[in-house]
Amino acid sequence: MPFLSLTFQNFRNLKNKTLDLCSKEVFFVGENGQGKSNILEALYMTSYGSSFRTHRDNEIIKSGMENYGVSALFRQQNDLSDRIIVKFEKGKKRIEKNGKKVIDRKEILNIIPTVVFCYDDLQFVVGEPERRRFFIDQTISMYDILYLETIRRYKKILKNRNLILKEKKYELLDVYDLHLATAGIEMQKKREKTFFLFNRIFTKIYKEVSNLENVTVQYRSNWKAETVEEAVKILFDKREIDKTMGITMSGPHRDRIIYTKDKNCFVPTASTGQRRLIALVLRIVQSKYYSEVTGKKPILLLDDVLLELDPEKRKKITSLLPEYDQMFCTYLPEEPYERYKNLDTKILYIKDGDWYE
Repeated sequence: MPFLSLTFQNFRNLKNKTLDLCSKEVFFVGENGQGKSNILEALYMTSYGSSFRTHRDNEIIKSGMENYGVSALFRQQNDLSDRIIVKFEKGKKRIEKNGKKVIDRKEILNIIPTVVFCYDDLQFVVGEPERRRFFIDQTISMYDILYLETIRRYKKILKNRNLILKEKKYELLDVYDLHLATAGIEMQKKREKTFFLFNRIFTKIYKEVSNLENVTVQYRSNWKAETVEEAVKILFDKREIDKTMGITMSGPHRDRIIYTKDKNCFVPTASTGQRRLIALVLRIVQSKYYSEVTGKKPILLLDDVLLELDPEKRKKITSLLPEYDQMFCTYLPEEPYERYKNLDTKILYIKDGDWYE
């Protein structure tokens, strides 16, 4: 159990005190708006340095306060304890590990491998292409820091190339095309490899939960290229279109992720329940895939994601969860959470930002 405790300071509605998390499973039970999801958000934030609910840090500060902080004590595989602190003061965020400032969030990404299941995961299924690409990029970045560097490099080159197009400095395009193609092909190959392995798990699990066969998630690259040279040629051939539009119209930033059944697009005809199941299965597969690649067990955060499922599907989803190092779940009081607990499961009741057993 990596997470040992969390300490809050003006973090949303939570009390300014320390929460003991010394259990492999912790259930947070309470009515809506009491602070259950806020605790999961704090766990996620100490894992990645950011929230899964908002990009605006000032939304996290407790009403009437000017700053917030959350501190996590966790145990490493060598049984040594470390501490990560995330705090927001005077409009700036600061992350510390064992008292030392973290310069780049990538320094902590692989320390506590956390996977969150939440309502907004549905955007990975029905949302804009950018949200779907974010899911696969997040999946790879959980274990491959070099991929994160490649994404950053690609976005920086893309931004500069678009500026060149707007300023009509076309003589610089040859240089930027080569750099963009180099980073882009690297991204494309890693996405292709990930989807090849990812789909082996996805189709099987979706069938087990829904009884629907041949449902797949597919990656469709925008560049039909295998090499940097081929990608450069595509950029050159589309250059006149780019000049007219003033932006780069091709590349991995326009890749598509689609869901099919029997090789036909599935999402437009799928029911709301079937779409919700896709989102849940995506997170299950993300967790299992991470374990396959790294040999490590993830930490699972389940934020009311079983609420809309019938009892039979809840049972199936629960049985298909991957092996985990630690799991945190939120439940409403009327839910049958007692069915899912083990002998050592800790149950905490949440009310008005406070908790009790």
